[in-house]
Amino acid sequence: MNQNTTSNAVAGATKLNSVDVEAFSKNLARMVENGGKALAAYLKPREEGKAETGPSDEIADLVKTLGEVLEYWLKDPARAVELQARLGRGYLELWGAAARRLTGEESAPVAKPEPGDKRFNDPEWSTNQFFDFIKQAYLLSTQWAQSLVDDAKGLDPHTRQKAEFYIRQLTNALSPSNFLLTNPELLRETVSANAENLARGMSMLAEDIAAGGGDLKIRQSDAEKFAVGKNLGVTPGKVIFENKLMQLIQYQPSTPTVLKTPLLIVPPWINKFYVLDLNPEKSFIKWCVDRGLTVFVISWVNPDERHAKMGFEDYMRLGPLAAFDVIEQVTGEHQAHTIGYCVGGTLLSITLAYMAATNDQRAASATLFAAQVDFTHAGDLKVFVDEAQLEVLERRMAERGYLEGKKMANAFNMLRSNDLIWPYVVNNYLRGKMPMPFDLLYWNSDATRMPAANHSFYLRQCYLNNALSKGRMSIANVKIDLGQVKVPLYNLATREDHIAPAKSAFLGSKFFGGPVKFVLSGSGHIAGVVNPPNPNKVKYQYWTGGKAGTGSLENWMKKAKEHPGSWWPDWIEWIKSHSADEVPPREPGGGVLTPIEDAPGRYVRVRS
Repeated sequence: MNQNTTSNAVAGATKLNSVDVEAFSKNLARMVENGGKALAAYLKPREEGKAETGPSDEIADLVKTLGEVLEYWLKDPARAVELQARLGRGYLELWGAAARRLTGEESAPVAKPEPGDKRFNDPEWSTNQFFDFIKQAYLLSTQWAQSLVDDAKGLDPHTRQKAEFYIRQLTNALSPSNFLLTNPELLRETVSANAENLARGMSMLAEDIAAGGGDLKIRQSDAEKFAVGKNLGVTPGKVIFENKLMQLIQYQPSTPTVLKTPLLIVPPWINKFYVLDLNPEKSFIKWCVDRGLTVFVISWVNPDERHAKMGFEDYMRLGPLAAFDVIEQVTGEHQAHTIGYCVGGTLLSITLAYMAATNDQRAASATLFAAQVDFTHAGDLKVFVDEAQLEVLERRMAERGYLEGKKMANAFNMLRSNDLIWPYVVNNYLRGKMPMPFDLLYWNSDATRMPAANHSFYLRQCYLNNALSKGRMSIANVKIDLGQVKVPLYNLATREDHIAPAKSAFLGSKFFGGPVKFVLSGSGHIAGVVNPPNPNKVKYQYWTGGKAGTGSLENWMKKAKEHPGSWWPDWIEWIKSHSADEVPPREPGGGVLTPIEDAPGRYVRVRS
């Protein structure tokens, strides 16, 4: 591919003759000016000692991990030569295909994107030979980099998982779709806008670095379009109780009668509860209220240094156990149905085992949403958990008493970087466009902090030692045995979950001592749960089947029955099958407690 061919290809893609040179120059000057502001926003917190100045702990671990992979290939000269030859053969094949295409011959692609890869959807990635060559060279290099890990013998499983994760992050970051000069769509937009997009993008970059306190806080949604309590979390209710860790919300009834047994929802404290109450159309909470449930929801505090020593036992006692006390006080009912979402489900499971061991029978049933009790197959979050990384993390948390919310948010975003990071980098800072208003992504960016003691216990006891399912966990000097949990359990997993993998939730079913109904929902950790029934728009499906926890999820799926639409109606029928008695509707507080404030309360509004 000679220089003239390359130049012609790029010129054809960008229509260089349409550039307004004066406007282009002015916008480039604005881009440089705004770039300076972005640099100043990055440097200022570091000059003031408010941000880290050296490489991050994650970068250090990446270098160490990939160093172990390279050591395997380079310590044997024959392997090192084979490594270079493997990449060279792929490039030679690509060069030959490109040469044949230049002569007018048909030539099949040497490398193709994976199905569903949206990065190369623009037609010029295939029709323009220059960009097609870049795309295929990148894909070949990515495949080669992945094979470095796949074919490295002798790596321990944890190092291999970390290496696979880091290689994926690097190759995702280096995609030609992420750079102006190697992305035909970006080049066209830059020329047609006379580089105004770049000036706007640098301005947004400066704003987002300033908002992140010197670190980039990528905006995934137009935050100005949302406000908790105004168009998010608006189901009517009252905060009827609060302590230093949570507020308890009771929702206003909307039916002539309600089910006698109330419902307690334990959300994760890693995120905020209003994911279950995004808006009236998507709200699981409102849907439950409208079907005659008396709904109580825990709204966790966004912790700071005052909560540094609040551990898992504190979260159990001041969370679900305190909520049980209040629910019985205001409804007169000794028992309540329970739901635990994600880590809230892990806490609920531990609480139920503690209650069983102490002869506390206030739980009528339990439902787990995308929650884990066994962490053998806990997915890529295990990349961040080993003894060396935990020691560093615990030292960091000890300095402030908590883990910053942006650390957890970044970790979750990295699990799906091609969906949650790079599209927004391109859209915001290269295309200069404000992201679309999307309630779920607004919630995703509304991160919470983690108190040091609680977070350390969770990571060590669950992710590192897997103590819960092994029967090696104790809370308040009580041994936790999930086998003692005899209440009926509805265990919901989501098929594409990258946080609590379906395989992990499936395995977790076997550790409970009561009847378990395992249900698999389509989509992922959020959309698979927040999937309201809509007869006019069936987005996902769910599967029900036989006993879960033994054998493999794949074998379970072969015999499972697929149902179109939402699992919500299936769940409410399951709830009613255990207690269908009805009583008059209950007002928040039940005339016993004076409501403190309107839902969603103060705690959920505190931003990190």
